Amino acid sequence: MKMCPHHNAVLEKAVIMGIELDFCPKDYGFWLDEHELEQAKDARDRDLRWLDIDLWKDVSRFRLNKKAKLCPRDRLPMYEVEYGDSGINVDLCSLCHGVWLDRGEFKNIVVYLRERAEHRVLYHYARDLFEEAWEVFSGPEMLREEILDFVAVLKLFAYKFAAQYAKLSQIMVSLPR
Repeated sequence: MKMCPHHNAVLEKAVIMGIELDFCPKDYGFWLDEHELEQAKDARDRDLRWLDIDLWKDVSRFRLNKKAKLCPRDRLPMYEVEYGDSGINVDLCSLCHGVWLDRGEFKNIVVYLRERAEHRVLYHYARDLFEEAWEVFSGPEMLREEILDFVAVLKLFAYKFAAQYAKLSQIMVSLPR
């Protein structure tokens, strides 16, 4: 039985965007098992599927929670880490790799990722396209997932190209096939 890290409340189950998650009926925070944060983000906005933040990349950024929040699953103290450079602090369990999000944090994460994606599409789209193409062959996700990520970036690249080079895009579209 999973317990809320803030209250002595038993977490309830819900299916949101195809992801089964555990939420607190008192404060509406929720628990995501390993990889479910990425799945929820991808389900929420398919155009963001290529943009992932590796919360586990730099363990030196982990801080033990001041409030001694316990993992809902393992009942061990969780760590607090900033989600990328968003200013949003999420709680992680180093044992099961689950993530606790307080109410509103998921929405804030999606807003942050949309802003970051817009910036990267405006200024780094060619690099991102190359990186996603390379990941088709090198991973870290399954081949199908990497191909879908590449297609998402390719679509954004096509939109950016059409917007930035409207005349050239019109000429290319009007060419005989």
